Amino acid sequence: MAMIDEPLYPIAILIDELKNEDIQLRLNSIRRLSTIARALGEERTRKELIPFLNENNDDDDEVLLAMAEELGVFIPYVGGVEYAHVLLPPLETLCTVEETCVRDKAVESLCRIGAQMKESDLVDWFIPLVKRLAAGEWFTARVSSCGLFHIAYPSAPEMLKTELRSIYSQLCQDDMPMVRRSAASNLGKFAATVEPTHLKTDIMSIFEDLTHDDQDSVRLLAVEGCAALGKLLEPQDCVAHILPVIVNFSQDKSWRVRYMVANQLYELCEAVGPEPTRADLVPAYVRLLRDNEAEVRIAAAGKVTKFCRILSPQLAIQHILPCVKELSSDSSQHVRSALASVIMGMAPVLGKDATIEQLLPIFLSLLKDEFPDVRLNIISKLDQVNQVIGIDLLSQSLLPAIVELAEDRHWRVRLAIIEYIPLLASQLGVGFFDDKLGALCMQWLEDKVFVFGSVVDIVFCDHLLIWAEVYSIRDAAANNLKRLAEEFGPDWAMQHIIPQVLDMINNPHYLYRMTILHAISLLAPVMGPDITCSKLLPVVINSSKDRVPNIKFNVAKVLQSLIPIVDQSVVENTIRPCLVELSEDPDVDVRFFASQALQASDTVMMSS
Repeated sequence: MAMIDEPLYPIAILIDELKNEDIQLRLNSIRRLSTIARALGEERTRKELIPFLNENNDDDDEVLLAMAEELGVFIPYVGGVEYAHVLLPPLETLCTVEETCVRDKAVESLCRIGAQMKESDLVDWFIPLVKRLAAGEWFTARVSSCGLFHIAYPSAPEMLKTELRSIYSQLCQDDMPMVRRSAASNLGKFAATVEPTHLKTDIMSIFEDLTHDDQDSVRLLAVEGCAALGKLLEPQDCVAHILPVIVNFSQDKSWRVRYMVANQLYELCEAVGPEPTRADLVPAYVRLLRDNEAEVRIAAAGKVTKFCRILSPQLAIQHILPCVKELSSDSSQHVRSALASVIMGMAPVLGKDATIEQLLPIFLSLLKDEFPDVRLNIISKLDQVNQVIGIDLLSQSLLPAIVELAEDRHWRVRLAIIEYIPLLASQLGVGFFDDKLGALCMQWLEDKVFVFGSVVDIVFCDHLLIWAEVYSIRDAAANNLKRLAEEFGPDWAMQHIIPQVLDMINNPHYLYRMTILHAISLLAPVMGPDITCSKLLPVVINSSKDRVPNIKFNVAKVLQSLIPIVDQSVVENTIRPCLVELSEDPDVDVRFFASQALQASDTVMMSS
């Protein structure tokens, strides 16, 4: 009896769990469908499991979403491509549910299955499914159908193709805006499968209807269709049909449509080609840069460098640069920030003379902007300007502003400057760096943000935030010194970095002393064993006598990092005795890190 019942066991368990009130049990059961299918075998999966899933009336969206996902990869479990059509009914049902993410996943799975099905099966099973969904009484079915036409169409006979184009046209004129939105969103994919002759007639007629839709949510999706269709049409057809639509959309009464045009502008320019762009789209782009809505100006400003690359430098200077000057003092900080993130890329486009005369004043203006993100965006792209105007001019014009930002009140701006310094150093050369920027690097080790770390009556969460700021600046400053030592060499570092770093170890504030220990651990591998033993190690050993436990356990961590760098005799005679002493410290953290370092020392000695 047990042997007779055994084959029924997996499906019985599934049925029980899918009817369980606990959603997690139902979800786990669905996610184990492949395991259950393997246990049942291909035939029983087709005849029992899939019909059961089709009849499953679970009302939890998470369970339905998992089912839609699982069925998309279920072809091997039902007997291969030959039987792929048995998976369509449950997915068709899922295409009609209210939850959007479930429908989207069901459409995605149907597309994956349809792409593997034989042409004859597509005609017999898949296309009828698409037609049923497109004629569905409830709008959700019609919405889902729009995403399936590009799979169904290529395999259809000529008569069916005509019918499918007609059905899609009807969906684009559906009473429900959600259906029209789905049709507009999927038009590009469907158009890519349609023959060129029908593309110019049927598809362009459908597109024309969508561009005049009374719902702005439909029209803005038609903007994406402009770029998709432009790539499929011949250049002359693109200019005739797509270009006027783009120009009209750039003046649309809805700011969302104008925003979409601004956001997609570069792709639209690629679709229509360089000449029509210069003749017709430059005025449209200028309008978008001067749009009343800040969101539109943000999108347009973010594309300014890409757009200028399509134009000649003369056109960019004549038409775009005046708008850029206006945007650099825009009332919206987000517009200025978007501009600052890309404006440096205009320098290679406009060339040296125009950059010096026209762009540098804008750069300086943005570097002094009251909004920190604007300053930050300019700093992070300075190398693009350096390549055009050269380091001498950069140092004369922008370097004073950079030095000023090194003391900026916002720690993220100071952090960006710190991280930019090694790159600037390599471009300036050692002599110029010593004169202009050397002192800054030492100043950052004693960053003013440390002062706040010692405020006693600070709210705890604020304290954590400030500690994060402290650590970021300290860590960046120490890493900065390491990168400079690598750039200019140990001899330069021995003369310009090491003495000043070691002097700071006596700072009365323990956070500064911790910074120096961190810097030593980073500099030691660059400086080599001789300088480490003679200059750095004695400072670390002396710090082990510090009264602050945090300093002492950081000493243990630094000593551990020095073990692979110095000779074994130094480890035996200097490092280990210090660690042994620390391992007996009253503080538990100091003992822990000292013990870890001693274990690392033992491992190194055993391996050698």
